Amino acid sequence: QVQLVESGGGLVQPGGSLRLSCAASGASGSIFSINAMGWYRQAPGKQRELVATRGSDGSTLYADSVKGRFTISRDNAKNTVYLQMNNLKPEDTAVYYCKADVGIFRTLPYWGQGTQVIVSS
Repeated sequence: QVQLVESGGGLVQPGGSLRLSCAASGASGSIFSINAMGWYRQAPGKQRELVATRGSDGSTLYADSVKGRFTISRDNAKNTVYLQMNNLKPEDTAVYYCKADVGIFRTLPYWGQGTQVIVSS
């Protein structure tokens, strides 16, 4: 019953920046625990790929293509994950999806609806 709500996508010129956010929430009165949260993207004609993940311990993992340009962060008090995207390139154009691994002893993946990012002159 966990829902991920994404925002922050849009149209930006090459070299510009965007900040994506994803807030996780449960049904009224529900309690849930999130382990890792991350961002994936899928460009037209391509497979969905991992962009960045952040564990509950603060560990991070980035795709080689975004290292040095993107930064993932979490606000555990708000169950929210962010993706700061700088120096955007046309190759970054894709639908970006938030994913959260939910559970205590066993985890299940939950996905957001996706937000479109277009990088174009």
